[in-house]
Amino acid sequence: MTRERSRRRPRRPDRIALIAASLTALSLTASGCVVVHGEREVLPAATRAEAVKALGAFTDAYNKADKAYDSSLDAPYVTGALADIDSARLTAGHVNSPSGNPDHTPLALTDVKITIPEKAGWPRWFVADAKGNKGGDFRWVLVFTRDDVGERWQVAYLTLMAPGTVPEFRKNDDGWAEAVPADTAQLAVPPDELGKTYVDYLKSGGKTFADGRDTSGLRADRKKAAEKPGLVRQYIDEPLAHGDYAPLALRTADGGALVFFTTHHYEKQTAYKGATVPVTNTAVRALIKGDVKQNLTLESIANEAVLDPAGSGPVRMLGRVQGLTAAQGE
Repeated sequence: MTRERSRRRPRRPDRIALIAASLTALSLTASGCVVVHGEREVLPAATRAEAVKALGAFTDAYNKADKAYDSSLDAPYVTGALADIDSARLTAGHVNSPSGNPDHTPLALTDVKITIPEKAGWPRWFVADAKGNKGGDFRWVLVFTRDDVGERWQVAYLTLMAPGTVPEFRKNDDGWAEAVPADTAQLAVPPDELGKTYVDYLKSGGKTFADGRDTSGLRADRKKAAEKPGLVRQYIDEPLAHGDYAPLALRTADGGALVFFTTHHYEKQTAYKGATVPVTNTAVRALIKGDVKQNLTLESIANEAVLDPAGSGPVRMLGRVQGLTAAQGE
């Protein structure tokens, strides 16, 4: 089973290092005064007006792309996990309905709440959550990021959370939230280790994650699927934590953090000798490369949102969206 895939661009560490070096060189003037280093100054990631504008631009682009089944229409507004999931969904839709989405209903977001952290350096990011008119009675939780002041805001994470599960965030007197370092040791699991911890849990179980649909429930579903006669299923799960897939964490009022992270999954289905793997889902068929005979490998990306408690305790999954991104028949 192949484990290679194309990766999206990193967050331009070389460029950031060059900017930092240039600013350091200019930080001391001839008079001996120190110039404020922009990369180190703690600032709100965005203005509230800017965040609202970014949400509106994304929603407009998302609706145009969904109506036309054309990923080029919202590609400039998405990145990371969401870009992978959304592009594959629209590609499959176009294959099955080249003239556009016959079931298109424009996404409308109401009761919008914007949470903007103060932080130094790049990337800057903020969270928007709102009630959506699609996907049931859930809150749409979106994380917007950008790597430079001149760039467009893009959505890297999109998860759906049940009403009442979006946590309260810690804010200062000016209403700005607190970004949590990815390598902090103050949480049950450091944000930059959550992807690996989660895929290890899917393989071996344990008590790191609280029971739920996307933890113990997913493990039970896999075990049940593996026992179906005539078809063997194998799974490979990998963390994704670089570039636009990097985890992002926001301090909650109780001292913990809401953490967004990405995982990468393969499911290989192998039919018994003399049989073929059944493919009934039209979206899956649209993404298949090669001929499905005895084997079908499904590749997917998932973005997760968890409540990572302060100190110790089980991590609780609040939302998870997994989307098929590729399929290979053999």
